[in-house]
Order: sequence, then structure tokens, then C-alpha cells
Amino acid sequence: MIVVTGAAGFIGSCLVNKLNNKGLTDIIIVDDFSNPAKNKNLENKTFSMKVHRNDFFNWLKENHSEVKFIFHLGARTDTTEFNMAVFDELNLNYSKNIWNACVEYDLPLIYASSAATYGMGEHGYSDSHKLVEKLKPLNPYGVSKNEFDKWALKQKNSPYYWMGVKFFNVYGSNEYHKRRMASVVFHAFKQIEETGKVKLFRSHNPDYKDGEQLRDFIYVKDIINLLWLGMIYQKDSGIYNMGTGKARTFLDLAKSVFNAMGKSQDIEFINTPEDIRDKYQYFTEADMSKLLSLDYNVPFYSLEDGIKDYVQGYLMKGLYF
Repeated sequence: MIVVTGAAGFIGSCLVNKLNNKGLTDIIIVDDFSNPAKNKNLENKTFSMKVHRNDFFNWLKENHSEVKFIFHLGARTDTTEFNMAVFDELNLNYSKNIWNACVEYDLPLIYASSAATYGMGEHGYSDSHKLVEKLKPLNPYGVSKNEFDKWALKQKNSPYYWMGVKFFNVYGSNEYHKRRMASVVFHAFKQIEETGKVKLFRSHNPDYKDGEQLRDFIYVKDIINLLWLGMIYQKDSGIYNMGTGKARTFLDLAKSVFNAMGKSQDIEFINTPEDIRDKYQYFTEADMSKLLSLDYNVPFYSLEDGIKDYVQGYLMKGLYF
């Protein structure tokens, strides 16, 4: 058995499909399953059982001898939520319980951290364990992820193999349910579909021209390939970045969406809201040297190719991965 928490979500459901495509169907999917829009992500997936997240630890106590691997991708991911108690419960404490269960039952673990832990990037974007204590996330979501990373690195007892993965700006199919938290690619597609234009934030930093703010955008198909690598590799436990290692501009992204849709480019710049302006990131780029040293030799999708695949293969057809 393979366990996937957050299995009805964006990355989790894509991972289930990846496992199915590799011939693995004895999968235990864990989530709250209360959102009909998220549950559409699970259609046409093959798995053994659904387990509500609140029942998972009782289930694991009874069935741990059958489990071969745990992917813990479930989390509260809303960066606009500021109730720290929510993140303490769903992100920090739940993850501690997963970790401790993996120690007790001798199970390997991959868990989702986040590039949100890097804050403004004042310490760079290296996944060196030495930097974790220095990081200053900008919101409670990022804080919760970094607090768990810090906690994990201090533990005397660890799963015999574990990997914490810091996702950068992931885009791709199965994010229909995410609404305002969906990727910029998704929102750009919807804006073009509805209005024929894309609105991007104007730069308020003299070092960057409008639209030339940079992010490390990574296609979800690359993410699930990396998660698969982590499961089969099972050496060199630690925290790893998951991005492309190549930052691209929002202008590049918007133009790629127009091109994929076969539409003429019409880009409008609007002021970044003042309440987030002082926390706005102008540059993110994953240092991928540690993960790529694990003999990963599958080329990443370029931004243009990833967007083309996503837009033409899924968004324009309303399909799921």
C-alpha cells in the first residue's frame, strides 16, 4: 500500500494518477473529501480506499504493516488565512503526528514543505539545512511549514528515509477548485477567456520593469516526476527544493498563455495592492543542485511547453489529469 494524504487536492491527485500510470493501484487516499469540486480530481483514478484525515491515525495503527510508503501532501495552503491555530492544527501538529507514526511503524516518508518558507529571499533559495533556522516566512502558512522543517531537523528519531520537499510556483491540471489560490497560469487563462486581456501587477521596485518580476514556475508533471524519484531513490534523507532552477518573468508567462490559446497579446498593468506591496517577492529561483545530484536526468518542461500542454491539453478542454 502507498498512502497519499491531500489526495483530492491539486498535486496529490496528480500524484495518484502518476502512481496509477506506473501500475500502482493499491493506494490509500486521505483527505476530508467534503469539497465536491476537489473530488472531481479523483474521477477515473484507481485506489483501494478513502480514509478521512480525522480517521487516518486509527486506520494506520491497524494497517501499518501493509503500508510501504507515505506521501504527506495534505495541508491548509491558503496564504491569505491568518488564523495561526488553523495552521498549527492542520500543518504543524498533523505533520508531527505523521512523522512520529512513520518512526514508530518504520515507514518511509515524503512530506510537503514550501518555498513560502524563504520569505523575501534575503538568505537566498538554498535548501541547505543550515539556513532553515534563519528563514523568515511572510505569512502564517509559510511559518507553519518552516516550523515543521525546523522541528523535523531537531528530532533524534527520524523515519529511516524521509524527504521534505519545497514546492516553488506549481501550475497545472487539477487546480480548478483552488479559486483565488490557483496558479497565475490558470488565472491568466480565465482572464483571456473572459476579457481577452491579462492584468499583471506593475513593478514598484526600480530594479525591475513592469512584468519583469521573476518566479520559478514549475509544471505539476515535473513535480510528480520528482516525487516518484524521491520514492524510488530512498537515500540521502533531507529537505529538497522542487523548482526548475530557472526564474522566468510574468511577461513570459502571460505571453505563453496567449500563444497557447492562439490569441493576440493584450497585457494591462495594475498597481500592486498597498497591503501586500511591502511583502511582494520580485524574485524566486530554486537552488536545485542538491536534488539534481540524485541522478535525476529527466528534462523539465520549459515554461512555454508546460503552459502549452496545460492550456491545450486540459484548460481548453476542461479535462483533469
